Amino acid sequence: MKILMTLSNPFTHDSRVYNEARSLVKTGYKVTVLAWDRKRENSPREIKDEINVVRSYNTKLMDFLPYNIFRLHFWWNKGYKDALRLYNEESFDVIHCHDLSSLPIGVKLKKKLGLPLIYDAHEIWGYMVAKDLPWWRYYLWKEKKLLKFIDHMIVTNPARKGFYKDKGVENITVVDNCKHLISRKYVSPDNKIFTLLYIGMLYPVRFLLELVDVVKNLDGVRCIIGGAGKPDYVEKLKQKCNEPGNVKFIGKVPTDEVIPMTKNSDAVFCMIAPWDKNDITASTNKQFEAMVCGRPIICTKDTYSGELTKKENIGLAIPYTKNDLKQAIIKLRDSKKLREELGKNALNAAIIEYNWEKQEEKLIKVYEEIEVAYSSRQQQIRQGDIYGK
Repeated sequence: MKILMTLSNPFTHDSRVYNEARSLVKTGYKVTVLAWDRKRENSPREIKDEINVVRSYNTKLMDFLPYNIFRLHFWWNKGYKDALRLYNEESFDVIHCHDLSSLPIGVKLKKKLGLPLIYDAHEIWGYMVAKDLPWWRYYLWKEKKLLKFIDHMIVTNPARKGFYKDKGVENITVVDNCKHLISRKYVSPDNKIFTLLYIGMLYPVRFLLELVDVVKNLDGVRCIIGGAGKPDYVEKLKQKCNEPGNVKFIGKVPTDEVIPMTKNSDAVFCMIAPWDKNDITASTNKQFEAMVCGRPIICTKDTYSGELTKKENIGLAIPYTKNDLKQAIIKLRDSKKLREELGKNALNAAIIEYNWEKQEEKLIKVYEEIEVAYSSRQQQIRQGDIYGK
């Protein structure tokens, strides 16, 4: 079976899409990822670990527009045309759309080609863009309108499954952002100074400026912050990190360095705003990176990540305040025994349930069911042709 995935980023650092595509390839499927490279920074075609990557570039009109959110609507049409060209080169059997930012392409392809459509919602997209766009409700409406065309939906956790169940979607599978197991043996970090790590998206709601304020006044604590985000905010964060001597800003981190750096830390920081409607139900990469490395996490209470942390006893889920963050860091700094207890719990939870190998099984099952249904439908069509129906 041949699969077309559509994606609104250039497919250079998207670990979730890579893990899914790679798992499908290993199982025997052929996967092509049609990725939107809005800055033309990568090659138009490449083979990445047996995944066929085709990148779609902006038209001149798209480049002329001032914001990516405006370009997005034109990319839905451009991506659809690019996908049809790929289909004419070598037909595919299933369309797999990642996030609402590429779902309109898949719906148009389904209408045109009659192929099964999988919608993989990494985010609740309308809530995600609410941070920046006053018309964010349009995307909630847009998504609801398109949901009726999908054959199966993939979400990242039970909270997201409940959200889309309430929207009337029936066929939903949870495939979480878990990571590959790297070891089944707990290994304690060997740091002379308690080291707290954050590598991820650099947004104001991630409590990073506040983290620097807290850490700079603490003895015996070292903090490392890396990732990418909007230039203005990143520059502000970078300058703030340069003020104290115990905070280091490292900028973008290559994907293959994230897990080793996590394993070398004493704890992982991942706080998100409890009022953010998208983030409170999000599965965070940081949490699952910490788990496979056997490291405790500091996260926000009354969020999905906070509830998971409490359920598995793998870190500290705290209120979204500087004082509570300060007390949590001190608590972990001053107790190696507690860090090891939480870290061992985290690794054990990863071994038992929260690992990519478990998620891979669920993903493959979705495709096996799609393949059976598709084959049955094709057989019915052929029989209809034979009997003149």
